[in-house]
This record gives sequence, C-alpha cells and structure tokens, in this order.
Amino acid sequence: MPQICIKATISGRVQGVGFRYHTAHEGLKLSLTGFARNEDDGTVTVLMCGEEKNVNALLAWLEHGPQTANVTGVTQYSVDWQAIDGFSIR
Repeated sequence: MPQICIKATISGRVQGVGFRYHTAHEGLKLSLTGFARNEDDGTVTVLMCGEEKNVNALLAWLEHGPQTANVTGVTQYSVDWQAIDGFSIR
C-alpha cells in the first residue's frame, strides 16, 4: 500500500473540546503517525502519515471529529513523507 502524509487544518469549535486527544486516539487506531496541534487562530493542525486508505479514513473522521466538537471546515494538502514515531499531541 502507498505510504502518504497529509497535513490538514480543521476549523470550527475544535479547541478546548478534546479534539487533539481524540484525533491522536483515532490516528493510533488506524496505525498512523503524526501529530495534532492547536493553532493561535483557533484551528487545529493535524499531520497524518501512513497507508493511504488509513489516512483517508482519518480525514473522513476529521470532517465531524468527536461529539464535543463542531467542525465547520477541513482543508488538506499533501506533504513529503516524514518518518515520525507515534501520534503526538502538541
């Protein structure tokens, strides 16, 4: 399976609602590596690397996030492969 990395920016009510924690949990369940990070503008940035089908599964999950969140937008773009250990919360 092709290995890819995608960086996504998620907007809406995504800070202070456990979004990063749940994203890391979902990423690990899908055997992905990467991170979830709060940004100063209220968005969350997620880097996810792994098998393309699993990255796509996390992207689909990010469209709604955890029940506590209210996602209003997801933008994404491909980035070069990055060898990362685990899925961290930053």
